[in-house]
This record gives sequence, C-alpha cells and structure tokens, in this order.
Amino acid sequence: MDAHAKNARRFLKDEARADWHDETLWIVRKKRDNAAAAVEEWEALREEASHIKEEALANLDTLLEQFEKEAVKNGAKVLWAADADEFNHHILGIIRHHKAVNVVKSKSMLTEECGMNDFLLKEGIEVVDTDLGERIIQFRHEAPSHIVLPAIHLKKEEIGETFHEKLGTDKGASDPVYLTHAARLHLRQKFLAADIAMTGVNFAVAETGSVVVCTNEGNADMGVQAAPVQIHCMGIEKIIPRQADLGVFTRLLARNATGQAVTTYTSHYTRPKPHGEMYIVIVDNGRSHHLGQSRYVNSLKCIRCGGCMNTCPVFRRSGGHSYGYVIPGPIGSILAPERTCGGCADLPFASSLCGSCSNVCPVKIDIHEQLYRWRQDLSEQGRTSAVKRLIMRVAGLMLSSNARYNLAAAAGRAALRLTPDFLLYNFLNIWGKGRKLPAPPSHSFKQWYKRNKS
Repeated sequence: MDAHAKNARRFLKDEARADWHDETLWIVRKKRDNAAAAVEEWEALREEASHIKEEALANLDTLLEQFEKEAVKNGAKVLWAADADEFNHHILGIIRHHKAVNVVKSKSMLTEECGMNDFLLKEGIEVVDTDLGERIIQFRHEAPSHIVLPAIHLKKEEIGETFHEKLGTDKGASDPVYLTHAARLHLRQKFLAADIAMTGVNFAVAETGSVVVCTNEGNADMGVQAAPVQIHCMGIEKIIPRQADLGVFTRLLARNATGQAVTTYTSHYTRPKPHGEMYIVIVDNGRSHHLGQSRYVNSLKCIRCGGCMNTCPVFRRSGGHSYGYVIPGPIGSILAPERTCGGCADLPFASSLCGSCSNVCPVKIDIHEQLYRWRQDLSEQGRTSAVKRLIMRVAGLMLSSNARYNLAAAAGRAALRLTPDFLLYNFLNIWGKGRKLPAPPSHSFKQWYKRNKS
C-alpha cells in the first residue's frame, strides 16, 4: 500500500475526527465562496494575479537582482541560499554573529521545508514559533497539517491538555478564550526577551526592495518591533514586480484562505529599525529547477492560501499529515515529487481529479491537470509501485483488444454475481471498506445498444 493510503487509513480510524475535519474545512470553503461572490471583479482579479505571476516567473532573474539592489539601498543585508543546508547555515551564522540566545519566529512554510527548527535545535538554539497554531504543534512535536490552519487536526480538548502540561493551565480547561489568553501571556514574555525575530515572506516587491508579511495575530510585528535583529526568509518565487501589483494579491489572499476581506495585519518591512539590523535570506531549494519544467512551472505561482486544501475531498477526509510532505494537499502533491527527487511519488494519485482545486485557485494554477500529468510522468519513469504497474499493464492489455475487453467484462459480471460478499469486502480490499459495488447487470452496454440501436 502507498504511504499516503497507509497514513490516511490511520487518520480515518477515528471516524468522528475525520468527519469533524471534513466538515470544518468545508465551512472554510463556503466562507471563501461567500467572500469571492461579494467581489464583482473576482474573476478579473484572478486573471490579473495569474498574469502578474507569469510576468514575475518569466523575468525572475532580473527581478531578484532589482529586489536585492533596492533592499541593500534601504539598508537591509541580502543573503542567497541554493538549498536548505545553505539556508540553515546562513541563519545559524546570523544568530552566532549576534550572540543571540532567544529567537522568535512567525509562521514560515519555508523554514518548515528546510527543517530549520530541528537543525538549530541540534546546535543548541531553540526557536519559538509565535503563531498560535504553530506554537501548539511545536509543543506537541508535530508538523503542521495545513499551511494556513496548522493545528486544524486537533480539537480544543487536546489543545487544553497540551496547555495544561506546557503552560500550567487548569486541567480539563478547553475554552478557546481562556487558552488563547494563556498563550498570549506565555508568548508576550518570549517577544520581550527576543534577540532575533524571524518571519516568512508572503510577497517581495522588486520595485521597492520591501517584503510583505500577512498575519491575523500580529505576531510578526510583535517580534520584529521588539527584537533588535530581524530576519525575513523568502523563496525566490515570492517576488512580484511592482508595488501597484500588491493590491491584487491582498484582495485575493485572505478571501481565498479564510473568507476574510483582508488579513488583520499586512506588514511592510523596508529598512531596519534605528540601531537594528535587517536580513533577507532568499532561497532556491529546487525552485529554479522547477522553473525549467514547462509542464509544471505554473505551480510556482502559488501564494499559499490553502484554498485547494479546503476544497479537496481527499485532503478533507485524509488529513494533512497523510501526505508526508511539508505542503500537503493538491498543490503539495505537485511540488513534492519534484522537490523530493523520488519520494512522495504516490501523492499525485491521492486525488479525485475533480478540478475543484483549480476552480478555487486565486492565481489560476491548473492543479488537477498538473496532477494528471504527474501521474503520466511517474508511470513512464517507473516511479509507481510494482502493484500499480502490474494493474495498469493488465488493464492496458485488456483495453487494447475489443475481444479481450468483452470477455473480461462478461467474466467480471459473472464473478460479481457469484462471489460471496465476504470474499469481496475484506481487509485486502481497501476500496471496499467504505463502499460497495451495485448489483452487476445481466448484459453489457454494448449488448444493450446492439439490440436497441434501431
């Protein structure tokens, strides 16, 4: 069985959790639909955003150089990292240069992708995640299960247990207001003691050399304003050409992610604070190689709204941890096979290809079509499981001959009529655990058509 199927099977053992997870994400999807419907020019915004991203990717080299030039002019220090290892060592170098002890970080999928927290912990440096969801899963030593809602897989009672253990809250307390207040008091001390504050980057504006960070909790601002040193971590695909382009994306991002009109905080960081230092670390980590893949380059348009996850029937029922990749769901299933060089080859098959992900994407990535192309490529490269390859060879043999197809269909109908249910629906038949085939017809469509075509 593929890794995703095994992981999903574990998640689905708790049926109540799976149902709740499904329903919760569908509520977020409906909020997204209502927010989009309230903007008359929604489709025009999506089209414009797609074109801006296409322009940025087509001119990535010159825009990144322009960004660096403007950022340096503003007083920032720009570092480049070819891969995760170089990125992690850059961060370690900055921390050691400033003899920092306390480091806080707002949510950054790039640092998750590069395994930065674990790397620094081995060097004796603990980074405190200050996004509430991220702090919860950090306490629990878990990975985020969603790029916008990292703790969506947990219930408030489980969070209450974690806070009782880590923060000393009342045992059995699960009131969200009470737990959030406890987290706020805990994190306030971390902010005030911070020597360095790190953030992710939602958008980097080439024209101005500034980075833009969108949050709902204000934790990026709290960290950056309190700490003398700020570090902003960005993938090369975060670049947009002009300041004027930014409004297109800020109108789309929050609406598509959570149904909000805009994130509570949209923070622009252009230059260091007085007597402070500002670093921007620009990371490739396989993105330039992905840029050269014409069949998949559009996936680099992604603005990490998570909308494709909220609508995906497979993600909603299997949970984010079932994907085994830092970015789960439909968009992660495109990025993972390319980035991991051989791993996660089962993920493009963890999709119904219903197209809902493409329909909600704010930058019009052809997600379901890319998933289908990945299936073709992985099959041709022999990166699918031996069982899947055998099944497809048998299916190809049957479907390539009219006579063989007719014989197999007749044999299949007869077998389904004569085989007892316990032989069809058992532990060997994963598909049959939640589904049952209808009663087979007595004849095929071909036979029916031949008799009735007149």
